[in-house]
Amino acid sequence: MKDIIPEERPREKLAGKGAKFLDNTELLAILLRTGTGKKNAVEIAGDLLASAGNSLGELSEFSIERMTGIPGIGAGKAVTVAAAMELGKRFVYEKSSVDRVSITDARQIYNLMFPLMKGLSHEECWIIFLNRANYITGKELLSSGGMAATVLDVKIILRKALEKKAHGLILVHNHPSGNPYPGNCDIRQTENLKKAAETFDISLVDHIIIADNRYYSFADEEARTILPEHD
Repeated sequence: MKDIIPEERPREKLAGKGAKFLDNTELLAILLRTGTGKKNAVEIAGDLLASAGNSLGELSEFSIERMTGIPGIGAGKAVTVAAAMELGKRFVYEKSSVDRVSITDARQIYNLMFPLMKGLSHEECWIIFLNRANYITGKELLSSGGMAATVLDVKIILRKALEKKAHGLILVHNHPSGNPYPGNCDIRQTENLKKAAETFDISLVDHIIIADNRYYSFADEEARTILPEHD
């Protein structure tokens, strides 16, 4: 990055001013470290981000192969970016798991799980374990499926619930299509899990379907739209 004045080079800028003063391209450039003979790291980072529609959510879903298709990005750089994206997701998940707040409505779960499911092009199914006070005692990814469906194994879910001594369960999965309403398979699987859980005195508190800024709650039996917050 010899063509960039020292104080505006991403690494120097971060060290002098802090990470929040860098844009997404500059932060990616730090991960890439070096450029090529034709482009510097900032320019390559710009190409990578542009290929994802300037969306970090979209970039987080890029495979290593897709990233290495960008000129100037080899396997090493692609792996570094993928690792950083995964750390970002885990940070959001870990941070939101700290508060011991009693779960009383579906929106709390939406706010908790949306960062993990935002921008996914495939279905994922998570199970949330609750104690008697409806505090979250654990969360676990159950399955990662295709574009339109994910399969639930009731026996595995109940075994995990018993191991964690859970008194309540909340099932959460996403619809990449953007339609939050349940299909026949969703309804059938929910009913099967509810009946099976009851035999162990475990309550299926809710099954929530997340679809971008909308969610459907089986407990509420309706879909709600999450509006952006304004200052």
